[in-house]
Amino acid sequence: MNDSPGWASPGSSPSDGQQPGAPGQEAAGGQGDPSSNPGGPSSKWSGNQPPPAQWTAPGGGQPGQGPPPQQQPGWGQPGGGPGPSGPQGGGWGGGPAGGGPGRGGPGWGGFGGWGGPPPAAKPGVIPLRPLGVGEILDGAVSTMRKHWRTVLGISLTVAVVTQVAVVLLQGLYLNGMTDTSALEDETASLDEVTDAMGDALLGSGIVLLISLIGTIVATALLTTVTSRAVIGRPVSTAEAWRDARPQMVRLLGLTLLLPLIALAVITLACLPALLVALGSDGSDAAVGLLVLGLLAGAAVAIWLTVRFSLASPALMLEKQGIGQAMRRSTKLVQGSWWRVFGIQVLGAIIANVLSSIIVIPFTLIAGAVGEGSLDTFLDNSSSDMGWTFLIIQGVGAVIGSMLSFPVAAGVTVLLYIDQRIRREALDLELGRAAGVQGYATGS
Repeated sequence: MNDSPGWASPGSSPSDGQQPGAPGQEAAGGQGDPSSNPGGPSSKWSGNQPPPAQWTAPGGGQPGQGPPPQQQPGWGQPGGGPGPSGPQGGGWGGGPAGGGPGRGGPGWGGFGGWGGPPPAAKPGVIPLRPLGVGEILDGAVSTMRKHWRTVLGISLTVAVVTQVAVVLLQGLYLNGMTDTSALEDETASLDEVTDAMGDALLGSGIVLLISLIGTIVATALLTTVTSRAVIGRPVSTAEAWRDARPQMVRLLGLTLLLPLIALAVITLACLPALLVALGSDGSDAAVGLLVLGLLAGAAVAIWLTVRFSLASPALMLEKQGIGQAMRRSTKLVQGSWWRVFGIQVLGAIIANVLSSIIVIPFTLIAGAVGEGSLDTFLDNSSSDMGWTFLIIQGVGAVIGSMLSFPVAAGVTVLLYIDQRIRREALDLELGRAAGVQGYATGS
């Protein structure tokens, strides 16, 4: 190959062994004969030099030369041409000539290039596509952060009403009417122990029922708030109440029915052990059957609980009855049992940790400064605690519930929406409801 004039650096030799400017002449070591060109340039310089003060960078054009050959657009060019995105692609960088503005063209970020489809629309707290575990948890927290007035207002109101009722019940009735000292007395008779257990269960049951009602009300209202937050629409507490009120009684029935189903399953699983214990003296066999029955019944109860875990948002958002909501939950969970189970457990752990971070310190403070000492509280005699203990403990419970209610309800609602997106393309309806461009025609 012949080197072009001006490209050869000082001291270099032509690549084909010929002296520039003397075609056909033999060159020894790439140098010409000085006698053949007296007064010419040194043998160490190319024989054809550019005029003085005419040096230019390669590719910048040189006097006396024609324009450089047109470079075809390829990988690095903004124009069309063969490239990773086809004959008309814009190469690596895309660009206006490549079919789209900037990164939106068929380059790294274009739909037909290396970047995949564009990101999903996100009118609210979640993107309108199937969600990951982190996105579900983040959506629950984002709902509480973006709509904090409504969310925390609902949670605080429900928690205050619930805890006031619990404190009054314990202070006025349970402390004076229940006596659990027989449970710690080794000389107590069977009747005394039975009465003490009955009193303890009655007091715990009443407190649990009050807390359950508060949880149902908070869940119903927060379900409406979270569903509106998905499409970026705020909702006031009054609007949430008007929307949730017609389904409140059904939600109460559903919430009471699910634990009864689990309890019935465990009881049926333990029934063979009870029959063996009553019909024979084989106590060892009865104990073995009881353990197996408890394990089998617990496994079935957990399986059913997860299958029905999405019935609450289905009942509230689809305005269905209890049986229809349970069937909807079964359909949505089918094939995704382990995923639903894992997300629900993770959400429950996070909600309980948030609550415990607040409740435990307040409970310890209440045990230390209340009428009963901390030692009395740690000895499980908290039923003898006075009003100071109950009030301080109630304040901690209010703050803990205010933080845990939105997380628990948000995770369940967003998991329900995610399952519907995966199975029923709910994202298209959500996009149209939010007024997102491109969803108006269902595209």
